[in-house]
This record gives sequence, C-alpha cells and structure tokens, in this order.
Amino acid sequence: MDKVYGSIAIIGRPNAGKSSLFNRFCKERIAITSEIAGTTRDVKKAKILLQDLPFLLLDTGGLDDKDTLFECVWRHAHKAGENADLILYLVDGKTPPAQEDKEIFYTLEKKNPNIFLVINKIDNDKEKQNAWEFMEFGVKNVFYISVAHNQGIAELERAIIKALRNTTMESLLNTKDEDCLEDLLEEEGDFEEEIKNTEEVINIGIIGRVNVGKSSLLNALLKEERSVVSNVAGTTIDPVDEIGEINGQKVKFVDTAGIRRRGKIEGLEKFALNRTRTILERTDIAILVLDASKPFVELDEKIAGLIDEFKLGVIVVLNKWDIAHKDFKGIMEDFKLRFKFLEYAPILTLSAKNGRHIQKLEEEILRVYANFSFRIPTARLNAVIKEATMRHPLPSENGKIVKIYYATQFKSKPPQIALIMNRPNSLHFSYKRYLVNFLRECFDFSGTRVIFIARGKNDFEEQESLRT
Repeated sequence: MDKVYGSIAIIGRPNAGKSSLFNRFCKERIAITSEIAGTTRDVKKAKILLQDLPFLLLDTGGLDDKDTLFECVWRHAHKAGENADLILYLVDGKTPPAQEDKEIFYTLEKKNPNIFLVINKIDNDKEKQNAWEFMEFGVKNVFYISVAHNQGIAELERAIIKALRNTTMESLLNTKDEDCLEDLLEEEGDFEEEIKNTEEVINIGIIGRVNVGKSSLLNALLKEERSVVSNVAGTTIDPVDEIGEINGQKVKFVDTAGIRRRGKIEGLEKFALNRTRTILERTDIAILVLDASKPFVELDEKIAGLIDEFKLGVIVVLNKWDIAHKDFKGIMEDFKLRFKFLEYAPILTLSAKNGRHIQKLEEEILRVYANFSFRIPTARLNAVIKEATMRHPLPSENGKIVKIYYATQFKSKPPQIALIMNRPNSLHFSYKRYLVNFLRECFDFSGTRVIFIARGKNDFEEQESLRT
C-alpha cells in the first residue's frame, strides 16, 4: 500500500448510509447501495484524496443481528475499527437514538478512542434540531451531514484531516525518528509523483458460480481472512479487491459475486452481476473456480464464456479437491467435453480451505501473465509463420493462390497478430486454428488466447498510418 496519512473506517448499523458516504468520499460509485439491510458484507477499501492528502478509506458491513452470515460481518467490521486511525460511526438521523447504537459505539470507543459520531440524513434545520437527541451519547466530536444532498461533508473532511494529521504527528514525535518525520513532511509533494510511477499490477478476477469457494480462495491467496465466507449462497455481493504480492510482483485480486442461473438472480445480485462484468473489463487474468465436489453444470460453461468475451488470460481451479466426486481422470474427461474452448488453460486441483497447492497457483499466475503480455519479435514471428506455411500450405481459393506477405504482432494482453495477405477473406478459420497450435509449439502461450486477424496490405498500412 502506498503511503497514506491514516486509515478511516466507516462503521454503523444497516441502512445508516455507510456505502453512500464511502462513494461520496471516493467521488464514484464503488460500493453497491440499496435499501436492503446487509447489502455490504465484506470490508471495501479505497485510497482517497481529502484536500489533496491521501487516506485509506474502509467501508464495513452493517452491524446487524449475529446470525450465521452476519457473525463474520461483525467480526470484520470490529477488526477494521480497532485497526483504523479514525472511526466514523454513522447513524440514521431520521430515527431516534437506539440503545444498540450506543452499545456498539461505546464498545468501539474502548478499543479506539479516536471516533466521530456522524449523524446522516439531516436534510434541513428542523431535522438537525430533532437530532440533538444524539447528544445523549456524550460524545465530543459530533457531525450532522446529508450524504444525499452533500451537506456537512466539507466540515467532516476538515475534521478528519485535523484529527489524523495530529495523530500521525504525535505518533512520529513519540518515536523520535527524524527520518519518519521527514518522510511525512515530504509525503504530500511526493504523492502525485508516486501515482505516476506506479509499478505494474496484475489484475486478477476470481469468477465462478455461487458457493464454489471463491472467497475462501481469496483468503488463502492473501493468507488472511479478507473476504466473508459462509454457506449462505450469494454471500459476496460487492466485488472485494485486495492488493497482494507474489515474488515481489504486485497483484490485485478481485473476488467477484457468485453468478446464478438467470432465472434465479434476485434483488442485489443483479447489481452484483453487472459489477462483475465491469470488473472483468479491466482484468488481466481470470481464475475460473469450479467445484470438484459436484458434477459441472451448464452455468459453469456460461461463466467460462466470459473469459472469451473479455479476452482474458485464464487459470482453471478445481476447488474442494479433498472431497472430489470423481478421480482426476474422470473429472478431466468431463472438463474436456464441456470446456473444449479452454483447452489452452492450465488446470490446478486445490483446496482453498486447507491451503493445498496455493503456492502452485501463485506460480501459475506469474507464468500466465508473462504469456498474456508476451510480444514476439517480428523477425522471429515471420520465421515461424513461414515454417508453418511450408509444412502446411494455405489452401487456394477457386484455383487462386492465397499468400501471407508478412505477420506482425500489433497488440498484447492477449497476443494479437495481423497476417498481411493478398486475399484476407480467404483465410479459413481452420487454418487460423492450425497457426495458433503451431505457434503454441514454439512459444509458451499456456493460459492465454492467441488471436490472428487477416488484413489486406493496403488496409493494414492505412490503419497503421492513422494510428501513428
């Protein structure tokens, strides 16, 4: 994580407006918001700027009754509050103060005394007068805001900056570390430069249907309980993203919401499905999680189709291998029947629950990304294409010769190659498939598609001149 002045956790009971405040600070709709209690379940993180200063913002799940699912939500939210530099405890100002809010507030205050009481949904002066009842909390730092109407937000921002600047400075002065103090003073000026020089990050989307173990896999990769896991289908609603590292390489994992059969998608899951598609638009590699404890279903194939649609690198994970319903040979036969279009994908058997083969998966991520972003030198590419056409000449069209003049890779992620030809419309898809397979024999393109596009000489040169 890049340097920040401090971390801010937004905590409160359901429907107080936590995710709306999170989105307001982020200046974009990152968290899903709705009137349905329990919309946010995992802790969402975002780096934000408040008056040009960088902070880490945490949106936590609503603190509701501790049932099977929300016991995890409670634990995550409380942990976020304890570890944060500042807590914004949000309440609904349109309802009288609740005893439960007081109990939660005082519990958090004992763990972390740096806490603000933020009263939301105060849209006018009359409502502000009614909200004076919240003074019975006995809190010094009280703020009246309306996220929906952007009222009181600027004042809250100023108070956050003042509180965190003071806290950070006191902490540094107590350490008597002159180097740390210099870092803090230089941090503001360096922040924009840091963003410009951000190192490459591999974006990885974890996809699959509900209850295949995507959140457990994310937790295993991060080696911490980052995502809420339960037996309740559809536990993950908002995509959960987290920066990690594999052998010094930064990676960003996104645990997407589980996808159901269209007829069973209800309520919030419609938002989740749309958000999953948005996430995949900026993903490099998809980890397709399949449940090895049960037979594959048609929905698994449809979800796998998103990999082709978004032109992603791919790794297939057969999760829950410790309770697999067939032996490896039997499951692979089923896989090849259903997923012929993923014949280039590496397949790993693992158990996210007990950590089996997680290290192999990490190694495979780096390998697939290298293939996904690989560029073939033009001279080497043309030598390979020439050899391929000599071994298996291009079929003629109605007695007319079909030629490839030369080839050039014009794009990576995934590798895309233009074949400059005299008759581009005569290149049959079966010959393209032959060229792809031939190229795979010469280069390690495991886990990534290779796309050939036939172009006429004049058309391609015209396009290139427009690009330059």
